Amino acid sequence: MSAHPLFCYMTRRTAIIGGGAAGFFAAINLKEMNPEMEVTIFEQSNRVLQKVEISGGGRCNCTNTFAEVSDLSQVYPRGHRLLKRLFKTFDQQSAYEWFERHGVMLVVQDDQCVFPLSQDSHTIINMFLSEAKHHHIEICTGRKILSLDELSDYDFIVVTTGGSPRTERLQWLEHETIKCVPSLFSFNVKDEQLRQLMGTVVDDASVYIPGTKIRATGPLLITHWGMSGPAVLRLSSYAARILSEQNYKSPLNINWTGRNEGEVMDELNEVAILNPHKQIKSIRPFTLSSRLWTYLTEKCLGERAAYKWKDLNRKELNRLTNQLVNDSYEIDGRSAYKDEFVTCGGISLSAIHSNTLESKIRPHLFFAGEVLDIDGVTGGFNFQAAWTTAYTVASAIANY
Repeated sequence: MSAHPLFCYMTRRTAIIGGGAAGFFAAINLKEMNPEMEVTIFEQSNRVLQKVEISGGGRCNCTNTFAEVSDLSQVYPRGHRLLKRLFKTFDQQSAYEWFERHGVMLVVQDDQCVFPLSQDSHTIINMFLSEAKHHHIEICTGRKILSLDELSDYDFIVVTTGGSPRTERLQWLEHETIKCVPSLFSFNVKDEQLRQLMGTVVDDASVYIPGTKIRATGPLLITHWGMSGPAVLRLSSYAARILSEQNYKSPLNINWTGRNEGEVMDELNEVAILNPHKQIKSIRPFTLSSRLWTYLTEKCLGERAAYKWKDLNRKELNRLTNQLVNDSYEIDGRSAYKDEFVTCGGISLSAIHSNTLESKIRPHLFFAGEVLDIDGVTGGFNFQAAWTTAYTVASAIANY
């Protein structure tokens, strides 16, 4: 008489700590890969997906085409090596197709940022909530997890709590951490005359920290507190640790033209030849606004900014050139960028397996999103890191 094997089936359960972008993305993908899995999202606040709601000015810059990115280190100051590996499985094109497949039509802007066609972050939020309901994903709000032991009856745990303003808030996870400091912030500048130019935008500026190789280019916005815009936000990301160590007091240099010194000198010489009898401050090259040009020429030349171009001597021409390509200011503190809250630091990448993002010291514990020591510059790159790491974790759990 032959024996019949006895099969015992038991439903597996996954707990996701954090009701943000990475948490929902991991949960939905896990259910699609393994429909029998029971998935519960725990969120300590009373609302989920709050950061998605405010990101991109309420439009949610959900990814980027990466068309202008030749190396991931350009947009991920920390974590680019890990993401290069993970992008082979789920990259920006995968994310684009995923959202459209789930009913969120997308549009690409001229700056390669990708937004919902609706220009409304609620389109993404509603899709996440609808998919969660469809897949019977349980959402527990107002539930703060204080210890991983609270979830001992779950087979898998995924931590997607996002960035932390203070490293000690990650101690309960009992893993090696990298010190958390703010990233993506604007600069306070004491120069009152400059701040009076608030609202002025320079389309192609270059900003850098003198004495370092850290620089960023792009649009720069003068504000009532100092400087912001993509160029400044990128620089704050690249220099996050240095600026933190200096208590956000640092020299800052600006090239207002996006050109090198020789090109600027040639342009000024040509302006002088073509406009010898016009006031220096009345003819503005490099498409700079009249207010900014007047400010820069008066800062450099004083009352001689009202003189004619033919009266500009060689020494003054050199000074004006230097003013345009190497203008100097002092950073005097930081201001939060209202649409983003990003930190660098978090769970050390050396504490996880790079192909699954599973803990090396606690099996079946995974990390995804900004809780890891991964962060990107503004432009949809942080959300893409969330999608990629969340998908990686969902795949790893499904493969169990």
